[in-house]
Amino acid sequence: MTTLPGRGRVAGLPVWDRCAVMGVVNVTPDSFSDGGRYFDATTAVKHGLGLVDEGADLVDVGGESTRPGAARVDAAEELRRVVPVVRGLVSEGVLVSVDTMRAEVAERALEAGAVLVNDVSGGLADPGMIPVVADAGVPFVVMHWRGFLQGPNVRGVYRDVVDEVTRELHARVAAVVAGGIAEDRVILDPGLGFSKDVEHDLTLLAHLERLAGLGRPLLVAASRKRFLGRVLAGSGGSPPPARERDAATAAVSAIAAHGGAWAVRVHEVRATADAVRVARAVEGAR
Repeated sequence: MTTLPGRGRVAGLPVWDRCAVMGVVNVTPDSFSDGGRYFDATTAVKHGLGLVDEGADLVDVGGESTRPGAARVDAAEELRRVVPVVRGLVSEGVLVSVDTMRAEVAERALEAGAVLVNDVSGGLADPGMIPVVADAGVPFVVMHWRGFLQGPNVRGVYRDVVDEVTRELHARVAAVVAGGIAEDRVILDPGLGFSKDVEHDLTLLAHLERLAGLGRPLLVAASRKRFLGRVLAGSGGSPPPARERDAATAAVSAIAAHGGAWAVRVHEVRATADAVRVARAVEGAR
């Protein structure tokens, strides 16, 4: 099968024959979807292992909520939340990604065995991040980001969201590569829900091929997000709670996989693992 444009290969990670599935472990009391459920390290590790059993190829561990209006935790607290979970999962043979905007947390998580840094700010929130990742020689997720989700940054303004996100991601790739991160270790994330409204998110999903044109693998993180709730609610309806959006998430996972995404990041793994395998089977029948 010909590799789709956005799938590609990430140096330092396995090569999957389909869109990979990244399971989410939020070690937080306040994440929008499952805050508090896995706040204890032992529970979080158990949950991560459960995600692997359900089909996750790697597990993304985060200790700070990035939902709109969320208060930042200090570095010491983020380290306390994240490092034991990373260490526990790695000891069980799990490929672990660390979801952080702090260089110090990334560095400690990498020392504990994480193999990937997923920074929703793309290295903008902490000037120390790019040097840490470059020195470690690990893959780095660069997400489209226009600042912390507070005040005017909650709702982004775009004239052409696909063109602007593409151009801004291109600029971030140039910056991180100039900072010493190898280009073949850079992964792109369009940042669904970050300074974007429902129409922006849907438009980006409809034009993944434009983002794939940047030449780097794509991570699509749509799981349980607000735009799915709005779509499910329809005109004038009330959006279902986050945990009732997993079927919609799996649908987006299939769309993203069919569109060539390298990986999808999800809270509920089993349905998405099935979805990406079906998408792969359809590709193979072409």
